[in-house]
Order: sequence, then C-alpha cells, then structure tokens
Amino acid sequence: MENVHTFADILEAADNLSIAEKEELIAVLQRRLIEQRRLEIAAEIKAARREFQSGKCQPATVEEIMQEILS
Repeated sequence: MENVHTFADILEAADNLSIAEKEELIAVLQRRLIEQRRLEIAAEIKAARREFQSGKCQPATVEEIMQEILS
C-alpha cells in the first residue's frame, strides 16, 4: 500500500526535526527543485527548437515580441 501524506503531515514531521536536520532538509529540497527546474527548462528548449525547425515559429525582434505581448 502506498503512503499518502498531506502537506500538513509533512510540515508537522518537519517540526519534529532538529535545527541541523531542518537545514539539511531545506538544502536537499533546494537542490531537487533546481534540478527539476533545470530538466523543465531543457524540455522547453527542445520543444522550442522542434517548433522552430518545423516552421511553426519565426524569429522576431524584441520589439515585435513586446508588441505582441502588450496587445
């Protein structure tokens, strides 16, 4: 059976850690977040390159992009 913990359960468990353990938990979570975001960015770059190579998007100047965003 799979363990399912709520966010509140996890926070309560973290409250029971020592200060050193809390600091290490924060460091581990930060490294994992950085790696997860790095993987997301790499996937977005690959998708953007595929779109560009297939002709689905065209190069644009900063001014053109800003005009599209603001319109």
